Amino acid sequence: MAKNRKVVIVGDSAFAEVAYECFTRDSEYEVVGFSVEQAFLKKSALFGLPVVPFETVQQIFSPDEHHIFVAVVYTQLNRLRARLCALAKAKGFSMASYVSSRAFVWSNVRMGEHCFIFEHNVVQPFVRMGNDVVLWSGNHVGHHSIIGDHCFLSSHVVVSGFVEIGAYCFLGVNSAVANDVKVAKDCWIGPGVTITRDTAEGELYRREPIEPAKVSTRRFFKVKEPW
Repeated sequence: MAKNRKVVIVGDSAFAEVAYECFTRDSEYEVVGFSVEQAFLKKSALFGLPVVPFETVQQIFSPDEHHIFVAVVYTQLNRLRARLCALAKAKGFSMASYVSSRAFVWSNVRMGEHCFIFEHNVVQPFVRMGNDVVLWSGNHVGHHSIIGDHCFLSSHVVVSGFVEIGAYCFLGVNSAVANDVKVAKDCWIGPGVTITRDTAEGELYRREPIEPAKVSTRRFFKVKEPW
């Protein structure tokens, strides 16, 4: 794929490494460097590219010639990513997005800036996504649903039709939201949780802890040999 844009990735964690691979192998962007806030700057290079202080990134990489992607997960309920995005825009940068070539995103989906859509996502007709939304691998976003700004959907999440997800929400792996449900701002939906009614702002949902059975696997399966 021809590289006709340049991007600087903010972050040097696992997400930054994954974003580097996605942009490099499957986008029009050339990754030219990384940037980390000075207090967290621990290395000078990553993948042979410079890691520079975020505070002065605009002096090293011109905002007129480079885009920014903030590769931060759901830290502080997505506030850290949102804060760094706002600072990058204040420095004059445009925000990069990535949509995997292996994602299915319907043609009339409306998507904001700075979104990252991994492989095997299905985003159906008439969906609206805000700014700074991350869809990790393999989610289903049903028709006519709305995903608010700064949301993070992990993997194998099911968002049914006509759902509204408020800003800053996190949806854990294998969670689901039923048709016509409104998930309010700042909600945390834990792994495996199914939401069937509207939520209030700032609610945290989690499944009951799973306890091991009293009988061991070796006894249950009558294992007599250690191998």
